[in-house]
Amino acid sequence: MSAAWRAVRTIAGRELASYFVSPVAYVFLVIFLLLTGFLTFTAGGFFERGEASLVAFFAWHPWVYLVLVPAVGMRLWAEERRAGTLELLLTFPVTAWQAILAKFLASWAFLAIALALTFPVVITVNVLGDPDNGQIFAGYLGSLFLAGAYLAITSLTSAMTRNQVIAFILSVIVCLFLALAGFNPVTSLLERWASPALVDTVAAFSVVTHFNGFQKGVIDSRDVLFFLSVIGFSLFATSVVLRNR
Repeated sequence: MSAAWRAVRTIAGRELASYFVSPVAYVFLVIFLLLTGFLTFTAGGFFERGEASLVAFFAWHPWVYLVLVPAVGMRLWAEERRAGTLELLLTFPVTAWQAILAKFLASWAFLAIALALTFPVVITVNVLGDPDNGQIFAGYLGSLFLAGAYLAITSLTSAMTRNQVIAFILSVIVCLFLALAGFNPVTSLLERWASPALVDTVAAFSVVTHFNGFQKGVIDSRDVLFFLSVIGFSLFATSVVLRNR
């Protein structure tokens, strides 16, 4: 392993461990698990559907992540700037890219842990019926990519301000736009004054549209490329903001 990747792994390990130092991480995990359980089995009408699937489980993820992921990522750079440790971090023998990637991967790993802790839902649906576990796996993969996209956007907004609340609000607004871009009411509104090409372009930026493919059990390279592009562009923009600061 090269020295660059060792530096990334070291920083990411320390960042991930820092999440579990305070009780905030455990509160987040409990809220996430309780919320997804309630939305799946109660609000989602899991038992009323009469089918062994996790459609109700994954359908809520774009909206649950809309609040919870920015809550996790808002401190990534805003806290460094507020505490005055950003300059100290960037004077270490690591590049800005290594620091950005490491902090992002640590937060993404924390979200992956939260997602993995929902395994009782998978066990429940397998006990009650005979679900398509391949489709469930694709749904989990898509959910992880969706969380990563939201997190990368939050990393960017966190780098833009030292106020965590402002970073949270900005990321929620941007992620909400990406969630609503492909919805019929939004596209219908755009069709009144915009050209069909512009409407299709806006709809193509909808994270929900690309996430739907994973929910159906289809791992399309175009959907994977979309999420990776959002992550890559947001992290690149984060590096630009930090260098300008």
